Amino acid sequence: MLLFVVFICVFKSFDFLTLAFHSFVSGTGKLDTGGLLSGFSNKRFYGQFQTFTLPLLALPLLLSTTKRSAHVWTFLLLSLWWLIAVAGGTRGTWLGMGVAACGLFICGHSGRRWITWQVLAVLAGVALYWLLFSVLAGYLGMEVSNAASERLTTTLSDRGPLWQQAGEMIREHPWLGFGPMHFADIHNPIAAHPHQAILQWASEWGIPSTLLVMGLVGRGLWATFILIRERSTSDEPTDLLRLCLFASLIGALTQSMVDGVIVMPYSQLWLSLVVGWLMGIHVWKGEPTKPNAFIHWSWMGLSTAAVLFLVYVVIRDFPHLDERNKLYQQQYGGHFQPRFWTQGVIAIKPE
Repeated sequence: MLLFVVFICVFKSFDFLTLAFHSFVSGTGKLDTGGLLSGFSNKRFYGQFQTFTLPLLALPLLLSTTKRSAHVWTFLLLSLWWLIAVAGGTRGTWLGMGVAACGLFICGHSGRRWITWQVLAVLAGVALYWLLFSVLAGYLGMEVSNAASERLTTTLSDRGPLWQQAGEMIREHPWLGFGPMHFADIHNPIAAHPHQAILQWASEWGIPSTLLVMGLVGRGLWATFILIRERSTSDEPTDLLRLCLFASLIGALTQSMVDGVIVMPYSQLWLSLVVGWLMGIHVWKGEPTKPNAFIHWSWMGLSTAAVLFLVYVVIRDFPHLDERNKLYQQQYGGHFQPRFWTQGVIAIKPE
């Protein structure tokens, strides 16, 4: 699995450098850093993916069995990945990694080693960004747009009205919420989700469900934190992997407070992989209780039915996506507001 993560990051780093090279030699005199982030309909989704993977790329640097040459290549990849994170300007990624570093600082020796490598990679990434988009671009007389410095703000970027809408929904239906995805059923010109995981869950599923989910998440994080603290001096690959996965999860959960980490299907997939990976390597305090056969098979049946239903939705909707997108543009205009699909609004346009 880690090799798969490395492969994707290598591929996307090469893609970024290739697009940057073409921009420098194009002769247009202009360079848009946002155009260097391909493969995602919104560069914020790219940032969400980086929040999951930046912590994992440090794992080979922590392993005592890693060869020196592999150390060099891994650090180069991590630095390039930070270069892209800086160029992308996703503040949620920067915030998530900062909070993850604070969390790992109190996790002991291994956590502080992780922070050291990340700080060195950040410095290298920022230096590369400065050399490429300030020194080289200035030498060539190129005009750089969407620079990272433009993102050094504390504005909410229109999240305020979204959070206000979510708050009104919670007050109106506090117990069961409006229903799954129904934030997108109330028209607003900004987005189909509030860019805040707790507000979204509470407005769509209700306060009791939100408290239960927060309790489960908190319990899982605490159990993992205690285990990492107990093994803070361990050099075992599994213990170091747990540390990196914990940082990945902390970063993603932090970013979900200001971004749609629990909304975008690709980010949902990575969230599931990270949580499942952590659960798979967790050291339980005793033999797990054997589940009731009826409950086990009922859960399996419901899960299978849910997956099959999603497959049905994809098969049903995919052939008509272009038609639905055109209809949305005719009725609403403006930008698409993603949920399950790129155009996620399900509200009827008000008269």
